[in-house]
Amino acid sequence: MDYFRGRDGRELAYRTVGDGRALVLFHGFTGSGRDWLGPAAVLADHGHRVILPDLRGHGASAAPHDAAAYPPDVLADDGLALLGHLGLDDYDLGGYSFGARVVLRLLARGARPGRAVVAGQGLDAVLKTASGTGGYHAVLTALIDGEPVAPGSPAYWVRQGGGDPVALRHVLGTHVPTTDLHRLTTPTLVLVGDEDAGHATAEALAAALPAGCFTRVPGTHYTAMSSPELTAAMVEFLAQA
Repeated sequence: MDYFRGRDGRELAYRTVGDGRALVLFHGFTGSGRDWLGPAAVLADHGHRVILPDLRGHGASAAPHDAAAYPPDVLADDGLALLGHLGLDDYDLGGYSFGARVVLRLLARGARPGRAVVAGQGLDAVLKTASGTGGYHAVLTALIDGEPVAPGSPAYWVRQGGGDPVALRHVLGTHVPTTDLHRLTTPTLVLVGDEDAGHATAEALAAALPAGCFTRVPGTHYTAMSSPELTAAMVEFLAQA
């Protein structure tokens, strides 16, 4: 585990797997960079140095309870800080679910990777002014209020993952819509599970990107990330960089 400083000086964590062309991958909400370790091993075998940050409020990164530490678009601020810390100017970006939104925000904010992968995300959530995660907000509020947690419930899995509900609830409020998709000219692969009904507008997202392409892989929103087909599609797409 290595660390860098976010734009406000908070200490944020990242892992590195392999050597070669840099590929920064962002995880989903309530997760951590560890979620990418399986695909990262395969990508490393194909010549990538895979960098796996823990988003602010997640994993081993700073998770302050002060709401002021979570201004709008702070995750993109942190992503730009990581790129600067690593001195990257020839690299690729990727993200899953909430992490895919971070990738789009980085592109909108001026990041210029060779290629980008946006997985497990649809057009409607990207364009909304709210994060579209009201269910998570309710779950986190219940945890903060000390309500009973039923085994197998969403709250149970958040607790099992060791997430800090106060920090995570603040993270939800940092979402900024990306409405200027027509300006994002980076070649971008949009991936989604064929049973991911919650992100049915993923194909529309690919169509809204000037250099977007679209692929379905087997799985639901929660299983597609670990499917061999998703990793294989990423390997093939990134090889063209």
